[in-house]
Amino acid sequence: MLVGTLVAGGAASTLAALLAHPAMAADPSARPPHPQPGAFDGSTVRRLAQELARHPYQSPDTRLPKAIDALSFDQYRGIRYQKSRALWQGLNLPFKVEFLPRGFLYRPRIDIFEVVAGKAERVPYDPDLFGYDDPSIRVTEDLGFSGFRIHAPLNRPDYFDELCVFQGASYFRAVAKGQAYGLSARGFANGTGSNRGEEFPLFTAFWLERPQPGSPSVVVHALLDSPGLAGAFRFSIRPGDETVFDVESTLYPRHDLHESGVAPLTGMFYFDANDRSRVDDWRPAAHDSEGLSVWTGHGDQLWRPLVNPRDLQFSAFSSSSPHGFGLMQRKRSFADFQDLALDYEKRPSLWIEPIGDWGEGAVDLVELPTPNEVNDNIVAFWRPKEKLNAAGEYAFTYRMHWCWDNPWATRLARVAQTRIGASDDHKARVVAIDFTGDAVKSLPQDAKLHAEAGASAGGIRNVVVEPNPEIHGWRIIFEYDPGSAASAELHCTLNSDTEALSEMWLSRWIR
Repeated sequence: MLVGTLVAGGAASTLAALLAHPAMAADPSARPPHPQPGAFDGSTVRRLAQELARHPYQSPDTRLPKAIDALSFDQYRGIRYQKSRALWQGLNLPFKVEFLPRGFLYRPRIDIFEVVAGKAERVPYDPDLFGYDDPSIRVTEDLGFSGFRIHAPLNRPDYFDELCVFQGASYFRAVAKGQAYGLSARGFANGTGSNRGEEFPLFTAFWLERPQPGSPSVVVHALLDSPGLAGAFRFSIRPGDETVFDVESTLYPRHDLHESGVAPLTGMFYFDANDRSRVDDWRPAAHDSEGLSVWTGHGDQLWRPLVNPRDLQFSAFSSSSPHGFGLMQRKRSFADFQDLALDYEKRPSLWIEPIGDWGEGAVDLVELPTPNEVNDNIVAFWRPKEKLNAAGEYAFTYRMHWCWDNPWATRLARVAQTRIGASDDHKARVVAIDFTGDAVKSLPQDAKLHAEAGASAGGIRNVVVEPNPEIHGWRIIFEYDPGSAASAELHCTLNSDTEALSEMWLSRWIR
């Protein structure tokens, strides 16, 4: 299913994710009560999620008053939070929170609480928390909120920048210092890329812990619900040159889950030099992320350039106890995109660092076709090898790095650019891969390096390995001749006579 992105005043969500799920047949009185004000501690949300999972799922109430039942995008964008009414305004704290209205695609009411000294109080709704470009859509009913934004002095000490936003299904996104919004994350994914269709869990409630003066981080708790499971999340959010989310998640399946997606990442790839055969565009590239990076538990470092395929593509990179994975934006120059409006070169990379032993499984990559850059068409996540059993309890702890680059140094050279085009005889594909990094930047121009390149079908020919002084790196060029193959998996590394000098480049060719 193709997923569309809405950008409205810095918040992003997904059209498909906001559609109400069909309710399971259930007696409404049998469902546990909604979260209520009162005592709150670190186990509160886990207890709520565990109890919620024992009951049949009920879809959220998406009814809205007539005046805002069919808001256009422009009308919704014209509802603006009054900054003077931000949570924690005037308390001399390092964070402030602004709340987001319901309407347009954001229909479910999300419960939001503030936690102070171990007690949770509901954040009260007031229509005058917002200003309205169209006064006719100001209604006095107690509508509640659809999400929130957290602000902090990220780029300079005297101004509170928007740091992150939680809105729509279980979507959220963040930026580090100097960055602009790009890809999103989710609490959980179920059935992504499946023929049966994807399930989009919803964060139904949040608890915002009031931070202490001078605190470097803010803590947010969230309750997740969907037909397949309920879950509890704790986010400790620390802004900076790299914004870090420490995530503790506990999942309670309602039924066996065979297609789980842990720590899912969602972004857009429209085109780049490795894949632009169906794009007629004046810019060199357009994407949130250019590649999937995986560091396996065995120490292998993999790089898979993203593509905008003709048909859905599914890839799996098996691992045991992975060191990490992420959707990465390595291009950081305006010249790489030439887009004055969209700041692609400033969009975050997002790296997932598992904490503890995640066991066996795979990093899955789903690539969907998109005709433009409006659609989120890339999803990556961790899929456990074993199913999540009904009535079980599963904990996944991880660190999210919203960053400019991989948060860990590597001795290996990395792929800086992949270029693919037709050969002179149009019977083969020419692949040019540039490598940069400490492993190669100081090598003499006459160093004897070679390529370890191969394909699962067809053949590799005319391999050339040469220095690229323009980037203080090296380039591998080869031709791939598919012959009669319908598809093939390609791989390549830059090697010396004794060892691999680079991460492994991986790609898929489809006729």
